[in-house]
Amino acid sequence: MSETKKIKLVSGNLKTELFLLGVLALLFIVFGLSSEVFFKFNSIMMLLRQASIYGIIAIGMVFVITSSGIDLSVGSVVGLSGVITAMCLTAGMPIFIAGIFAIATSMVVGLLNGALIHNGKVPPFIATMGTMTVIRAFIMLITGAKTIAGLPPEFKSIAQMTVFGVPVLFLVWFAVIIVSYIIMTKTVFGRNVFAYGSNKEAARLSGINVKKTIYGVYVFSATCCAIAGFLLTARLGNAAPTAADGYELDAIAASVVGGASLDGGEGSVIGTVLGAMIMATLRQGGTLLGINSFILEIIIGSLIVIAVLLDKNSKK
Repeated sequence: MSETKKIKLVSGNLKTELFLLGVLALLFIVFGLSSEVFFKFNSIMMLLRQASIYGIIAIGMVFVITSSGIDLSVGSVVGLSGVITAMCLTAGMPIFIAGIFAIATSMVVGLLNGALIHNGKVPPFIATMGTMTVIRAFIMLITGAKTIAGLPPEFKSIAQMTVFGVPVLFLVWFAVIIVSYIIMTKTVFGRNVFAYGSNKEAARLSGINVKKTIYGVYVFSATCCAIAGFLLTARLGNAAPTAADGYELDAIAASVVGGASLDGGEGSVIGTVLGAMIMATLRQGGTLLGINSFILEIIIGSLIVIAVLLDKNSKK
């Protein structure tokens, strides 16, 4: 059953990905013709850096959505990762060790989400909304609601570093894309995510380890958030207790626009990448043209609704 579903997904995803690629190309043409600076080097680099943060979070989200779940805690986990990183750095720890602490702390949140959903039978929406609230309050508590500044210059320079002209942030995102694509399409875990999201009861009866699948998607999502939080802190040069507030909506938007079904069983890493690029391009182009930020949010919100409507109608 899971194999049949997988074959269907490859065909459907290809159509979606080609369509999204066309939309992205159209946006580039429109903004390129409308703004003299859109295609300038600095503007493109800024676009890639911005898309990389959202994109990493969205890749974790697409695993969760494909399993028929949802993770509203991603923004808070990104913020927690940033704060843990900053606290470790200001305590004199090496950058690598600070990153390890950030990832480990975030993975604990992923395990908590998995435990609440699998063992506690709490609906994913409620479970992750609860952890979102608790983590954000915890961040405020340990920081005294104050921004952590004074981070080492070598850490802050990570966000501006390039390799052969390509931003390091984008290279990290690219590495996450490759690893995630392999996991989703070439591993037993990836097939289990699709199978469980398609039909929970059939997945159980077919012998799929449901516990490992649920725990796995939420830990993977939290790990992606930890990486994004580390990079976001480097980019901002500080760790604000409100950092990444609302990022969960961008991650869901990129995943859904990229072809993921909120009913589960369908999702695409490449589609999510293109969805994230579309979101970032809309914001970047809109800012360059002086479009009201609220109008941009209306456009992005409308895209989510349209994507869900198209998904629902395609299944009738």
